[in-house]
Amino acid sequence: MEINWEEFKEFKQYSVRNDNFETLLDFMKSYYNMMNPMDIYDVLSEDVTAQMMLKKRNITDAEGIEHYLFRSR
Repeated sequence: MEINWEEFKEFKQYSVRNDNFETLLDFMKSYYNMMNPMDIYDVLSEDVTAQMMLKKRNITDAEGIEHYLFRSR
């Protein structure tokens, strides 16, 4: 699956979040109905832009996504 960045841009306009990565996680949960950190990580790790976001936050696996989601709530 590929991230639909055009839909993300539309979604982002109505987001209350200031961080693009948090907005992306909300988008993945909302637009793709993904709740499982493993599924989210799999999609993000296949996208060049999302890879940069993961690297910036030192997230290297699904467990890292899970910890990030827990901390951001």
